[in-house]
Amino acid sequence: MRKDAYVTIISYLCTANCDIYMNKSFKQLLQASFKSNDTEEWLDVYFTRPIGLAFALMWIKIGVTPNFVTILSMFLGAAAGYCFIHTELWWNVAGVLFMLFANFCDSTDGQMARLTNHKTAIGRMLDGLASDVWYFFCYLAIVIRLWNDPIPFTTVNWGIWIFLLCSFAGFYWHARQCQLADYYRQIHLYFIKGEEGSELNSSAQEQHLLDTLPKRKIGPFTVGEGEHFWDYIFHHFYIGWCRKQEKNTPEFQRFFREVKEKWPSAADMPQEFRQAFRMKSLPLMKYTNILTHNTRATVLFIACLINLPYLYPIFEITVLAAIYYYMKYRHETMCKGFKNI
Repeated sequence: MRKDAYVTIISYLCTANCDIYMNKSFKQLLQASFKSNDTEEWLDVYFTRPIGLAFALMWIKIGVTPNFVTILSMFLGAAAGYCFIHTELWWNVAGVLFMLFANFCDSTDGQMARLTNHKTAIGRMLDGLASDVWYFFCYLAIVIRLWNDPIPFTTVNWGIWIFLLCSFAGFYWHARQCQLADYYRQIHLYFIKGEEGSELNSSAQEQHLLDTLPKRKIGPFTVGEGEHFWDYIFHHFYIGWCRKQEKNTPEFQRFFREVKEKWPSAADMPQEFRQAFRMKSLPLMKYTNILTHNTRATVLFIACLINLPYLYPIFEITVLAAIYYYMKYRHETMCKGFKNI
């Protein structure tokens, strides 16, 4: 797209009082909407993010909030799941399109939040929940679709077995893979961009925040007081998320404790040390990308389009599980190699 076309887009989509957009090209805005060049996947850089940014500018112009876009993505993901129940090709093509638009929305909400600095606890909670909702409906679709079909090379129907396969893939492997991949990304972002550019939080930090929030009792339940209602819910559940990540990365926890003791803030760290960590961590970012959305969505699409949807959960518990263990081994070995900080 030519530079003057970018200017036309910006002029049309941005309101007069949006100072952050004025005198910036589409390319500059796109760069500003990235988490970092290190952690962006090539498909996102050249496809998902540009489309997401165009939508983000449109939503900002008409006053739509990132949270609304996130919720919209959940409905689109649920619609994709409904389409994947059917075996007809056109239904599955429709499912692919719905999932693509759900992913555009997921990209859009994050880009909107970064461009406008409109970040909230409920936004982080919804963003983390969105893709889980998409895949829940996709797993459910596979179960319904195959329930009365025979298991390949047998005369036995899938029945309860497809439910168990999808449950194991979804509730166990999908969650673990995405959780660890996100953690390693946040670790990488912390070392290259500091606290402001990362969401690397500890369970101790989250517990402290939870303890300081105003709260009240409603029967046997404790909830946040007034405007802190959603903050309390977010931090309450996020503590468990952090604890699982910490339990799964003992060598990094040891290494990071030593780092924090010497340099309480990322800004205190020598640039040479940050760069050394970045160079060792950077090769692992491709595995975090594989374990998040694009690769698994591609396999899901192909499996449904060729009417072999059971291949998708099998792919999660074999190929992606192997990548998960390899990524974890590499990262823990890397952290173990940092001695006498």
